[in-house]
Amino acid sequence: MDNSQSKRKPYVRPVEKGWWLKNGFFIQYMLREGTSLFVSIYAIILLIGLLRLSQGPEAWDGWLTAMEHPLAILFHLLVLAACLFHAKTWFALAPKAMRIMHGEEPIPDKPIVLAQYIALGAVSFVVLLVTLLA
Repeated sequence: MDNSQSKRKPYVRPVEKGWWLKNGFFIQYMLREGTSLFVSIYAIILLIGLLRLSQGPEAWDGWLTAMEHPLAILFHLLVLAACLFHAKTWFALAPKAMRIMHGEEPIPDKPIVLAQYIALGAVSFVVLLVTLLA
């Protein structure tokens, strides 16, 4: 029988607006997901910089000048903090999202998280070297 023909009303569980504020897990989850807003805005800023670069030296210099404004620097620091928080929480979550087995036993979480930090440090070091040598 189709629901549209039924006389019964479906049960709709009431959900409060701040339901996620009552559980630390959900607070951390919402904060981690909220960091994507900062990263998205930062990506748009970088795309605007790329557009200005393609428009010539004057447009590029204007964009660089805008990036030197104290509010732009503050925003960059906020984005850095958001990215570091996101990375920390994601690295802690990764072993739970994908179980890596060694024979019949799962590899413990700690080596997996540590490997991610080592990879992050290595990639950051390479980017730093390329930036300094360019």
